[in-house]
This record gives sequence, C-alpha cells and structure tokens, in this order.
Amino acid sequence: MKSLAFILLSWCIYIPTSAQSGNVFADRWAYIGVAVEEPGYTIWGTSPIIDEAGKTHLFVARWPGELKVDPGWRSHSEIAHYVGETPKGPFVFSDVAIAGTGQNTWDQFGAHNPTIHKVDDKYVLLYIANNNPKRPVHPSNQQIGMAISDDLNGPWEKMGQQGLILSPPENSNYWNHKANNGVNNPAFVKHPNGAYYLYFKSSDGKRAKMGLAIAENLEGPYVQMPFPVTRNNQTIEDGYAFVYNKKIALLTTDNHGIIEKGGGILWTSDDGINFETYEKGYHRINAYTNVDMAKTAIHYGTKNSTYAKFERPQVLMINGKPAYLYVSSGCNIYGGDCTVSYVLKLKQ
Repeated sequence: MKSLAFILLSWCIYIPTSAQSGNVFADRWAYIGVAVEEPGYTIWGTSPIIDEAGKTHLFVARWPGELKVDPGWRSHSEIAHYVGETPKGPFVFSDVAIAGTGQNTWDQFGAHNPTIHKVDDKYVLLYIANNNPKRPVHPSNQQIGMAISDDLNGPWEKMGQQGLILSPPENSNYWNHKANNGVNNPAFVKHPNGAYYLYFKSSDGKRAKMGLAIAENLEGPYVQMPFPVTRNNQTIEDGYAFVYNKKIALLTTDNHGIIEKGGGILWTSDDGINFETYEKGYHRINAYTNVDMAKTAIHYGTKNSTYAKFERPQVLMINGKPAYLYVSSGCNIYGGDCTVSYVLKLKQ
C-alpha cells in the first residue's frame, strides 16, 4: 500500500478534467423498465449481484409507503432481498437481510442504501443506519455498517462493533470532521493492489463530496484519508465503485449540474485516490424513454420539475464488466402510489 505521505502529495497536485467528447458512458445505456415495484412500499436504492447458479439478487432499501420518502427513509428503511431468474426480472421478494435493531445501538433505525459485492469468497453487504431519525440530530449521526455471509440468503454476520465500520472522524483537521451528514452512501471495491477501498459521501460544510477509507483486511479496520477524493464544486452523492478500463471508477449523481443537473457522472482514477477525469455517467430518465411529466407521480423532489432523474446508481458487473444499471427515483413515471426502481442495460 502507498505511504500516506505519497498519497497526500499526489492529491495536492491533481486537477480534475472533463472528458466529454465522443461516445460518453451515458450514451451506452438502454432503458429496460421497472426493476422492483412492491405495493405499499417506497422503493429506493437497488443493488444487484449474480449468484453461482446465474440468478440475479437485488438488495433494496424499502419502507412503508404511507410514511412518504421523507421522513420514512430515516426511521423505517430496511434492506429487503429480491431474486429474479435474469437481470431484467421479474424479481420476487425473498427476505429482509438487514433492519434497524430497534434497540440502543448505532443502527437502531433506518438500514438504508445497500451495496452488495462478492469479495474473495464472501458476500459483503454495506449499508447506512442511525440511532435517532429526528432532525436536527439526523443526518449528522449517519454511519456505515458491514455484514458478511457465505450465502446471499444469509445469515448475515455483522463486522466491526455490531456492524459499525466507519464513523465521522474525530480529528479536527480532517475534511469532514463533524460533517452535518455524517458518513453515508457506501461504495466498495477491492483495489488491484490488494487493499479494500471504502468510498463514502460526507460534507466539508459547504457541499457533499466523496471520501475514502482503506483497509488491509476485508473486515477492517478502515482508515479514513484526511481529504476528499473528488473536488466537485457542486454536491454529488450515491457513488458506486468498480474497476473499468483498468481504472477505478465512481458512478455518482450530478444533483446540481456539474455536467447536467439531474444526470450522473462517471469519475475515473488511475490509483483510486485522485479522480482526475469525469464524463456524463447517465442521462435523465427522459433521455432513455418516453416520459409524460403531467402523468408522472413525483414522490420526492421538485414538484414542478420538467424532467425525471435517477438516484443511487448501482451497477451489475458480469465477467468483470458493467452490464446493467439499477437506479431509484423520486419520480414514478407510470404514476403509481409509491416509488419504484428501474433497470437499464449497457449496449455493446
């Protein structure tokens, strides 16, 4: 693993650049349809993986629809497990993998925003949770947990201290010390150098960026870097990490228009620490399928919006390459009573 001094020096001298010419990553997605729709439930982050038999498993944040998107996600989100014969579905509910403990623990409430991976010979499920969903305590008390299993059907064994593997830093010199949104929205990759890289969203007090914690062992401990790995001037979130064209890639939202407001950004890095180039990662929903905004149910976001956007992108890798994209949205473009998640396929 590179020394911290080298990492600090290399971070100080890089300048991120946009690579927007030609056929960008966003142009390669083709809309398939709804991935998960569950009557009575708000559906959010949807993370995919294929098992040894070729079935596709989705780990999905969901909560009762009557609680609305907000504040329901803070207090009642759970991570539900769905299974389908193919990446296109249909997907059938199997079980609840992770839920709030309801007890005096760091993850008492709101198990949310899962990301699932096969790492070495284990299945690894990362998620966020909190110990008080009421604002203003929340969202600064968001933290990241990890559970590991030999089987996608569980049982899931929590790592760290009752599952907790990353908290906001206590060092006041770190970029996100006492961040108003804690540490959240985990993204994970085993780096080609053998280390385990845990990316996350946090805040420097002005905007949300992506940070990084590194471990020598899968179970941790994870040591946070003192700086963010993206230098965005507008808020981003919801990163998904994967190896792409021999680089480390982060697929994030583009909430406020670094390229296009409501789209996504594909950030790439040679070392996984300096994300020096980026391009559009996905378009708004409207660019992929016909959307009648007059008939779209907007459950979360700007009510008078002229477009529908994706959130919380999660990529299904097949044979080491991105193949499908699963995304949540505050907009149900079919006008349903609750949100759904969607799936797109990468065109070859």
